[in-house]
Amino acid sequence: MKALINIDYTNDFVAENGALSCGEPGREIEERLVAITSAFINRADYVVFAIDKHEEGDVFHPETKLYPPHNIEGTQGRQLFGKLDDVYKAAEQESNVYFMDKTRYSAFAGTDLLQRLNERGIEEIHVVGVATDICVFHTLVDAYNYGYKIIVHADAVASFHQEGHAYALHHFKNVLGAEVVEGGKER
Repeated sequence: MKALINIDYTNDFVAENGALSCGEPGREIEERLVAITSAFINRADYVVFAIDKHEEGDVFHPETKLYPPHNIEGTQGRQLFGKLDDVYKAAEQESNVYFMDKTRYSAFAGTDLLQRLNERGIEEIHVVGVATDICVFHTLVDAYNYGYKIIVHADAVASFHQEGHAYALHHFKNVLGAEVVEGGKER
């Protein structure tokens, strides 16, 4: 069994006026990210929307010192970006779709993701979203440590910095043994 983890593709991380936007690289992957997500939903594979969640004024969260406030609970900034929001709304009641809050870089940290994947017999994880060298990176290091086969869709991940993005893709392939694919074909 396989699952898709869609990480942090929200207005705050992608929109031009997002609080912590990765800019044009994030918007350029929208079509591919939406197509991959839709395909996984339609095939009845397990699809996880792992979305960063913060509380306004939380001075104890470690990111408070690193970044401006972003993905604040109940704000437009935390809403899924563009066409992905429509895809999610059309499928949110499906049993194979799970929207989960995460409060750390890794989608595994402090969540029930590992338990849900194990319950469903998931052995292969596909990943799309942002940021390649932050939340995607930390999620995949944990996935590797848990023994999952990892597929990264290079044409559906993006970052704030091209150097970090390139480093992360190299790391995924050469250190984590992930398959890095583009257009469904290995790079």
